[in-house]
Amino acid sequence: MTDKPLKLRAEDAEDLAILSAALQDAAVPINDMRYFPDDRRFMMAVSRYRWESDRGGAAGGGERITTAVIFDHVGRVRRRGIEQEDSDRILALLAIEVGEGVVDLLFSGGAAVRLEIEKLSCRLDDFGQPWPTIFRPAHKD
Repeated sequence: MTDKPLKLRAEDAEDLAILSAALQDAAVPINDMRYFPDDRRFMMAVSRYRWESDRGGAAGGGERITTAVIFDHVGRVRRRGIEQEDSDRILALLAIEVGEGVVDLLFSGGAAVRLEIEKLSCRLDDFGQPWPTIFRPAHKD
């Protein structure tokens, strides 16, 4: 497995689809999602499954790494199925989708965060060292 950290930028829908695939099944503590209205920035720290180093379920498992996900040019943030009182709750990120003036972060259980944006500007930066995990994300058909 490679120890090279992933660094991605998304400035259009095609870029965001790649970034979304890299973040699929990331564990996102509600407490680690923040909106900074003065800076027009939304940030979250996630535990990302390293799909790029996955061995297809081979013995030995895979890896996770801590990753910062930052969206700029955010005018407003709305949440569905997420309460600040549940700050210890951890969500599983399923996908990130972009629409006209919005980015939707879609989580398991129907939870979502909608970012109202002026333009798409997102970056993903791994930091720290990856750690092994025996739990490979899986989805029912």
